[in-house]
Amino acid sequence: MAGPNLEVFKFSLYLFVPLWALIHFGDPQWYRNTVLPYKDELFPPEKKLLQELPTDQKSLQEELARIKNERLARRLAKEEQERKSS
Repeated sequence: MAGPNLEVFKFSLYLFVPLWALIHFGDPQWYRNTVLPYKDELFPPEKKLLQELPTDQKSLQEELARIKNERLARRLAKEEQERKSS
């Protein structure tokens, strides 16, 4: 057996690690600098979300056409910008 020194070390480690994690990851500044930018990459902003889903065939086709037109416009704008920068 290792003795009481090992037990004191293990006990202090068991206390220190969770407390360090709470202090480090619970810091609001760390959250703002680390989590919020990553959250913006994962989830789209609220204004881009479609709140009401189309219920009939015609409105679904209109929504798909709108999305395709937006993508096409973005792609054309990107190509135009690449041509100007080249």
